[in-house]
Amino acid sequence: MIRTLLTAALSIAFACGQALAHGDAKHEKKAAKLISAEEKEFGREGDPQKASRTVKVDMSDQMRFTPANLTIKRGESVKFVVRNNGKVMHEMVLGTMRELKEHAVMMQKHPTMEHDEPYMAHVAPGKTETMVWQFTKSGEFYYGCLVPGHFEAGMIGRLTVK
Repeated sequence: MIRTLLTAALSIAFACGQALAHGDAKHEKKAAKLISAEEKEFGREGDPQKASRTVKVDMSDQMRFTPANLTIKRGESVKFVVRNNGKVMHEMVLGTMRELKEHAVMMQKHPTMEHDEPYMAHVAPGKTETMVWQFTKSGEFYYGCLVPGHFEAGMIGRLTVK
């Protein structure tokens, strides 16, 4: 009798433990990504919930961005949907011309360097990535592909923020 009760109690405990463990894992929420407060000369990371418009940017193995010129309103948060239509890796990096040139030189010396900045989208062939950026200052800024050789081949676009 005691053996039967003990076996029943262990079975119930095991079943409850499995149900709770399963329930916790199944309903676990992913941690929300924090938005960086770092201010750059060309703006700051934007909140995806507050993007005022979406801009599609295509990248090709002809070392070009389409569109190659964009006009943005100062203060606007833009969601960039960046598509790599080529067969090699491409990226879209926002910045000033000086920053992009300096970074392109660094990438020539360290081609396997990895990045995870909110103003960069690294896009594998045939894939799409997104980034949201808030343009807090007026001026002329750029976007370029800093994969070694691509920037030098003319893979650059211009952003005019008014």
